[in-house]
Amino acid sequence: MKRLLLCVVLGALAGVANAETVLITGASSGIGLEFAKEYAAKGWTVIATHRRDGIPDLLKPVVEKYPKNVRVEKMDVTDNAQILALAAKLEGLPVDVLINNAGLYQLGDGYDNQLFGKLDFDAFDTFFHTNVKGPMMVTQAFIDNVKASKQKKVISISTSHSSVTRPPMVKGVFWYGTSKAALNKMMATLSYVLKPDGVIVVLFHPGAVLTERQADLTFPGMIETTTSVNGMIGTIERLTIADTGRFLLYDGSPQDW
Repeated sequence: MKRLLLCVVLGALAGVANAETVLITGASSGIGLEFAKEYAAKGWTVIATHRRDGIPDLLKPVVEKYPKNVRVEKMDVTDNAQILALAAKLEGLPVDVLINNAGLYQLGDGYDNQLFGKLDFDAFDTFFHTNVKGPMMVTQAFIDNVKASKQKKVISISTSHSSVTRPPMVKGVFWYGTSKAALNKMMATLSYVLKPDGVIVVLFHPGAVLTERQADLTFPGMIETTTSVNGMIGTIERLTIADTGRFLLYDGSPQDW
């Protein structure tokens, strides 16, 4: 009986050890939160990171529903000390999919500080620190975890506002669009650096998503968060090394650079 019990326990531990792992930044709300929900439901080990003190309210139900495979960690992507601390804590843990989701779209209640004639150049630094420097600090810190995994995928959430080949959809959001364009260039360059190691680096435009912040918008083409995230997850599953360096819509179709 003891031997049987031991086999059951070891089998369960082996199952956890062999589970695929995703690390998500900005998992306290919106797209990041939905990624955590969907991957947890699939049985993945989910490392959901956030910058709050204590577990964010929207993330608590996910932890309660999936206590065995959801792990919540504090990590502000603008704080390299926090990033390195978590990387040290997770040293040796394979991370199949690293999702750079945390990002900044606006400062304050509006977009005035991103409109020409009213540009706030201190805000420029905040946008680039969060949307460009942050994802690279995270990727560099956890790249050994990614390389140690089976899937070896680095995903970054971008936007259609980043494209330099299509007319801007709105006459503004200078800092957001420009910082995401820089993110695209950075990750495209990184894809060449990491390709020899078999690491797949891909950017996504998630679509015009009805997150909590945009739930009241009624613009044509708005989609539910679940539609966007399930589409990205399905596309991520199909990615191969031939896709590294690409910029894709949530459904896998190519996006204009």
